[in-house]
Amino acid sequence: MTLLTPIDVEPAAQVGPVHFIAAGGSGMSGIARLYAQLGIETTGSDQSDSTALQSLARVGVTVSVGHDVGNLGDAATVVISSAIRESNVELMEARRRGLRVWHRSAALAALMMGKRGVSIAGTHGKTTTTAMIAVMLTEIGADPSYVIGGPLSTTGVSSGAGEGEAFVVEADESDGSFIQYPTEIAVITNVGADHLVNWGTPEAYAEGFATFATGPDVRHVVINVDDPGSRELAEQLRGQVPHLITYGEADDADVRITDVEASGNGVTATLTYAEDSGPITLQVPGNHNLADASAAYAAGRLLGHSHAECIRGLGSYEGTLRRFQLIADTAGIRVFDDYAHHPTEIRAALTAARRATEAGNETTGLSGRLIACFQPHLYSRTVDFADEFGEVMTLADIAVINDVCGAREDPIPGVTGELVVDAAHRHGAREVVYVEDKYDLPQALNEMAAPGDLIITLGCGDVTIVGPLLAPLLAQRPEAAPT
Repeated sequence: MTLLTPIDVEPAAQVGPVHFIAAGGSGMSGIARLYAQLGIETTGSDQSDSTALQSLARVGVTVSVGHDVGNLGDAATVVISSAIRESNVELMEARRRGLRVWHRSAALAALMMGKRGVSIAGTHGKTTTTAMIAVMLTEIGADPSYVIGGPLSTTGVSSGAGEGEAFVVEADESDGSFIQYPTEIAVITNVGADHLVNWGTPEAYAEGFATFATGPDVRHVVINVDDPGSRELAEQLRGQVPHLITYGEADDADVRITDVEASGNGVTATLTYAEDSGPITLQVPGNHNLADASAAYAAGRLLGHSHAECIRGLGSYEGTLRRFQLIADTAGIRVFDDYAHHPTEIRAALTAARRATEAGNETTGLSGRLIACFQPHLYSRTVDFADEFGEVMTLADIAVINDVCGAREDPIPGVTGELVVDAAHRHGAREVVYVEDKYDLPQALNEMAAPGDLIITLGCGDVTIVGPLLAPLLAQRPEAAPT
C-alpha cells in the first residue's frame, strides 16, 4: 500500500450506481450506507458475511458474500479501500470495463461537497472524538451528517445523513486519506508515529498532518497541546493557518480541562474556554476521553453552538463499540473490550482499566487484578513497536499475548506475538503468558481469572471475539449462580 494522491471528485448524486468492494469493512460500511440513504443504487460485496453487511442490506444495499465479477451489476463507480489488492476479480473487471474506480476517501469526499467539513485526524483518539462531535451535534438538534470508524454503542451504526450544515468525518492518516477531504475545521488529536510502512519515517508522517492542517479549505485548526507531537505541530502552524484553537490540560490551552475526578463509570472536570467555564460530566472514563471531549467542544463552538449546548450534548455520549466496551460482568469478573492497537492507545486504555480495577476493589474489598489480553495487529506494526508494546504491558498484573493478526499484510518471517512477550519480560512485566491461537484465549482467561479481576481485550483485529466467548464460561462458575 502506498500513500494516496488527492483527486478531483464529482458530487455523490452524479456517480451512481455505486459498488463497494469489501463493503463490510469499518471504513467502507458507513460510506456505503450514506450512498444508499441518498437514494443512489448501491451494491456491495465482501469475502464473508458480517453484522455490518447485514446492516447494509437492511437499508437497501444489495449485498453479496464472496467476490465475483457478476457483483458489479450496472455499476458506474466502484469504491475500494487500501486493503483491496489489484488481483481482486471485481477490481480487475472494473478496470477492464473502464469504470470509475475511487478509493473510499474520494467516495466520502464526494458526499461532503456543499457541507461544512469537520475532519478529525490523529494517531489515536479520532474515532472517539468524531463520535463525540456527531452525538453532541445530534443531541443539540444540529442534525449533522457523519462517518465514524466504529459504530455508536447506542445505535449500532457508524454513519448518518443529516439535513444540517456540518459533515463530521474520521480522517484516516494511514494512507493519506485525510488530505482528500474538503475540510473547514481540522481537528488533530495527537501526532505520534505509525503506519511507517507507508510514510517511511516519523518525520514524513508528522509532515502529513501539517499538509492536512494547511489544506486549501481549512479555516480552523483544533489541536491537542498535551501531546508532544501535536504541540510541536501547533507551534509550526502558528501564522500558517487562519485560526488555531488548542486544547488539553496544559496551562496554555485555549480549551482547558482542570479538576479531573473519576465519577462512577465516567469522569467529571471543569472546562474553560475564554469567558465560559463550568463542569463537564462524561459517561465514559479517563483523561483521554476528556481530551477528546475538549476537541469536540471546540468544534461545536466553531460551528456556532453555545457553551451550554456543547456541554449538554457531550454529556449524552455513551461511547462507541470496542472503546472500553463492557462485554460481561459475571461471577465477580468484569470483561471489557477495546480497539487500542498502538502503544499510546493501549497505555490510555490500561490506565483507565487500572482505575476501574482499583475502584472495584474499594467497593468489593477484593484484591482484583488487571488482566490485559493483547493481540498485535499487522506484522509491520509489530516490528516497529514490539519494544513499546512490551513496555506498556507492564501496566497490567497479567499480560496475555496472542499471535499477530496480519489482516491485509503478508507474514514476515520471525515476526510473531512472541516479540511482544520477550519485550514485556525485558521491561519487567509481572506475569506474561503467550497464547498463540485466539480460540484458546477464552479458556486460558477463564482459568486464570478470579473474582474481583478486570479483564480487557486489546487490539483492532479479531481479538474482539474473545470477550463474547469468555462470558458464557464465566457464567458457569459457582460464583455466578443467583443468591
